[in-house]
Amino acid sequence: MTNLKQRVTLGAMSLLTAVAACAADPFPSKPIRVIVPYPAGGVVDVQARAVTQRLAIELGQPVVVEAKPGANGNIAAEFVARAPADGYTLLISAPFLINNPLLESNLRWAPKDFTPLTRFSLSPSYFVVPASSPARTLREFVDMAKKAKLPLQFGEGGVGSTQSMSNELFMKAAGITMEPVYYKGAPPIVADLINALVQSTILPSSVAYPQVKAGKLRALANISNRRSDQLPDVPTFTELGFPEATALSWYAFHAPAGTPSEVLKKLETALAASTKAAEVRERLVSAGGEEAYLGTADFVAFLKTDAEQWEKIAKSIKK
Repeated sequence: MTNLKQRVTLGAMSLLTAVAACAADPFPSKPIRVIVPYPAGGVVDVQARAVTQRLAIELGQPVVVEAKPGANGNIAAEFVARAPADGYTLLISAPFLINNPLLESNLRWAPKDFTPLTRFSLSPSYFVVPASSPARTLREFVDMAKKAKLPLQFGEGGVGSTQSMSNELFMKAAGITMEPVYYKGAPPIVADLINALVQSTILPSSVAYPQVKAGKLRALANISNRRSDQLPDVPTFTELGFPEATALSWYAFHAPAGTPSEVLKKLETALAASTKAAEVRERLVSAGGEEAYLGTADFVAFLKTDAEQWEKIAKSIKK
């Protein structure tokens, strides 16, 4: 009996020691998963990988990028919202994290389920038409839309996306009505747009730029608040008289709410070093974006202002 008690005691002590050792493991002690809410190979996925490859070096652990596209980002958001709040599962976030709750009901996640980490990129998007389109300027496109006997059709790559919201604002500001044709993301729109099966769309730069440079699409406007070095001759919506349609595409990291502060701080430090690395900045540019790092405090302030803007936009669209 004594031997049995001793074995039980020793076993319990060993278990407690093992638990304590695990609890004492410094973060990170295993691979980190980064969940991208859009298809693999798209602008968000490519830019996320540019940062995470360097992040793995900074943290000394593998960083695995997983695409979980669908439902305008809701699938990925719900997955991360339900993940353990331990820093080992992160979300690549974008304006959908603000927009979707404004436009959709019965979501199985809420913004409060996440903790902001850092912003790493801004990306221009372009209002584009087929190269064969008679509209060579945005004003000509507006005139064409107003004179059309039937509403012109545009490619819709995701309700709630920056591109979708900007397009809605543009139609409202220009006083035109167009009919959406729905696609699963931006890339599938391109072939139909080139063949003039739809008359326009707003595409992220990584999708639009190669086609514009190849002469297959014509960029009539940049939806951002400034011209891009990528296509410097393309004016902004503001320059063309439609400031209401301006919208910023940003990409960032969020963690599940409740993640320990010391873990968040370590991630923030590593993400700062990763995003600002020269090779990462170059890869962000080649992927159609630009390094636009904001640490946690500045990112939180940015989100507050951005949310206020998107709330006004959502109310304007619903009217």
